[in-house]
Amino acid sequence: MAEAKRLGGLLRARTDKLREVVTVEELTARQGAFTPPAVRPADTAFLQYTSGSTGNPKGVVLTHANLLANIRAMGDALDLQSDEVFVSWLPLYHDMGLIGAWLGNLHYAIPLVIMSPLAFLSRPQRWLKAIHRYRGTFSAAPNFAYELCLRRVADADIEGLDLSGWRRAFNGAEAVNPGTLTRFADRFRPYGFRAEALMPVYGLAECSVGLAFPPMERGPLVDRVRRDVFMNSGRAEAAAADDGHALSFVACGRPLIGHQIRIVDGAGRELPERREGRLQFRGPSTTSGYFRNPKATAELFDGAWLNSGDLAYIAGGDVHITGRSKDIIIRAGRNIYPAELEDAVGDLEGLRKGAVAVFGSADPDSGTERLVVLAETRRQQPERLERLRAEINALAIDLAGAPPDDVVLAPPRTVLKTSSGKVRRAACRELYERGLIGKPQSAVWLQVARMALAAVVPQARRALRAAGAMAFAAYAWAVISIIALVLWCLAPVVPSFKWRWALFGGGARLLLRLTGTRFTVEGLGNLPPPGEAAVFVSNHASYLDFLSLGAALSRPVGFVAKIELRSSFFVRVVLDRMEHEGIESETVRVLAAFLRNSEHHHNDRYLESFRTA
Repeated sequence: MAEAKRLGGLLRARTDKLREVVTVEELTARQGAFTPPAVRPADTAFLQYTSGSTGNPKGVVLTHANLLANIRAMGDALDLQSDEVFVSWLPLYHDMGLIGAWLGNLHYAIPLVIMSPLAFLSRPQRWLKAIHRYRGTFSAAPNFAYELCLRRVADADIEGLDLSGWRRAFNGAEAVNPGTLTRFADRFRPYGFRAEALMPVYGLAECSVGLAFPPMERGPLVDRVRRDVFMNSGRAEAAAADDGHALSFVACGRPLIGHQIRIVDGAGRELPERREGRLQFRGPSTTSGYFRNPKATAELFDGAWLNSGDLAYIAGGDVHITGRSKDIIIRAGRNIYPAELEDAVGDLEGLRKGAVAVFGSADPDSGTERLVVLAETRRQQPERLERLRAEINALAIDLAGAPPDDVVLAPPRTVLKTSSGKVRRAACRELYERGLIGKPQSAVWLQVARMALAAVVPQARRALRAAGAMAFAAYAWAVISIIALVLWCLAPVVPSFKWRWALFGGGARLLLRLTGTRFTVEGLGNLPPPGEAAVFVSNHASYLDFLSLGAALSRPVGFVAKIELRSSFFVRVVLDRMEHEGIESETVRVLAAFLRNSEHHHNDRYLESFRTA
């Protein structure tokens, strides 16, 4: 888009690595023939950037072999039928949309119906209507999309809807909420939707996209564990049926064919079932590392295994994700899981669902982590805000065992999220610690003006470098012109070819020295002794070959070059005096005559070998 190009122009002024900003229309209008490159399985297909929910996004290197292995493994797990139709609103820069929807359906020749993400976000019923209209059997979305349908789709919006053909409703790319699964199945059961169609899945960019899928037609499986035991020791002991305080975790299935998952403790020892630890994985879909980020790549690998960054436990063969290791808050020896508290706080009236961030912030006085709840609200009356804080405190005591150290109620669009809708807790913590939460955002024109001003210094630096390059180019051409003119004037009058070659070699070395061109010569000791005939063959790299050989070889040699050079009077004068023989393309007759007549290279044995060849 033209708007994106204007923004890109501002960014280009601030970095030397951004060479050009073009739109799709400009690329389409350009003429040229496409030459498909030779592609091998181990070649990089593209870089899939992580969402950045726990830090800066990193470029995951994925090969063609990685992608095909993942797509085939997911296909093997899904029992694909001939009448499948995939409906997707996921953006194609999102791994679930790019690999799971687009590339996967392309590989299996399954019709794919794509709609704009904005169309879904503005009116979530459009997603459901598209599934109804095109008889979609597949569709996938993060958990927030199912929540959005629950909150914003009214009965009047979906009258006559038929979702009975929706056989696989994937829920992944972020934490899967057990309450969302239950409410979605109940809400849309009257429209033909079956709870068995819900498939909580687990994957990550470092494994292309998919890593664990549940069995077909099983439906959601939720594991309820004793809260106190789990938060204090990490043991996932099954809770009693009447335990209203239990923790609930969704089963996200089993590893895809050819892939493995294990749970390890802090020392890297594998843990038994129902023990929480760090989730590690391996398989043919896994990345070789992060693009130009050796430090992060080293942290990713543990021998042959890759660290997912997630905490989990295995029960009954299914993996249960409990949270991101960097997001877990440790308080008084207890693990506090932000996702559960965020979801509960988001259900409070007056707060925005999905716009809550719970994180730990270091307390410099006590050396411990402070529990902070950041929630968006449109309420402004002091008494209503105090009531919300009291309700949040009560929820935190119930779920985490203690009230938060700070409750921050902020205006909409304060909680930072990734492009896929995940809460960026680390970025929210940074805003909180810098005291920037709640401060009004600058006007767009002011932000643009600041970017333009910030680009002044880099632009000036770039202009100085360009001016310096132009000045050097002018200097270099002046040196070349002067030396060439001197050689051209002296070449006709110097009587000996040996002297003319010495003059040319000296001029070539002087030119290299004056232009600051580094020039090294290796292997001179391998040359035959003077007087012995030889043919020197250079691997033609550029029109500087003649200059390079002249500077490197102290003995005089005759040489061949294409005959078209003689069309210039200026060049022809020099070539004649340097005993040049012109050669035409795809012929060796001139070279044979040169070898036969040259006093410097005459040798019947070499000539006969050449003729035989």
